[in-house]
Amino acid sequence: MPRKIYLVGAGPGDPELLTRKAWRVLQSADVVLHDDLVSEEILRAIPESAQIVNVGKRCGAKGISQTEINALMIGLASENKIVVRLKSGDPLLFGRAGEEMEALRAAGIEFEIIPGVTAALGAAASARISLTDRRHTSRVVFVTAHREGGSGLVHEHDVAADTTYVIYMPGSRYAELSFELQAAGIGAETPCLVISRATTKDEKMFHTTVGKLPEFFPATSPSLLIVGTVAGIALENEITVGEVPGELRPELLSLIQQHPFHKSFGGSSGE
Repeated sequence: MPRKIYLVGAGPGDPELLTRKAWRVLQSADVVLHDDLVSEEILRAIPESAQIVNVGKRCGAKGISQTEINALMIGLASENKIVVRLKSGDPLLFGRAGEEMEALRAAGIEFEIIPGVTAALGAAASARISLTDRRHTSRVVFVTAHREGGSGLVHEHDVAADTTYVIYMPGSRYAELSFELQAAGIGAETPCLVISRATTKDEKMFHTTVGKLPEFFPATSPSLLIVGTVAGIALENEITVGEVPGELRPELLSLIQQHPFHKSFGGSSGE
């Protein structure tokens, strides 16, 4: 009898942003098939007993095909193994989960989706901006710079000025994205925020405008581009990572000690 396959969201990179359910399923996995953009910190949280296989495809680089990934999942589940398909961010948002669920249904394999924190929310949290700040925006649109037939911007026209765009996987396409954004009616002076490796120790943020995007050097993947007035708010607030206020430290320490990752990373409740 085939085992269930879990399509799990790994979140944007910080292991502490994994849900408790995602962490629990990872601890029981026989095999973990992960995307290339899942962070090393999260992969280190997987038990040594599990087989870990990188099935990622980055920026169009040749590698394992989606058809081969589908066949691998079905084959492993048929061997009565607990299989986790681990995806960066949330599996249902630009994660090809639709194609994988279709293949699993056709094969009669049971599966479960475990949501994750999508990159847009992790990046916005790091930048300390609200993507739907009602004073500046009434609409937020998630698009991808990589899809069959071009980016998700090609069908956008006469965009409302109070729209926030979050563009996943911009890669090195900043010149094309600048053109597509302006063709959609977004002004050249509209603020942009590029966030690379959000929520990790290697996180970096860069400010520019739609008109100056062609001058921007590609950021380290995974990266994300936020376009709109709210991106300028981050600049006005001078994004910095400050210390935790002293009065909050005991509460924060208590929460950390309760998290399942505390022990898995060698923490001690006596510290």
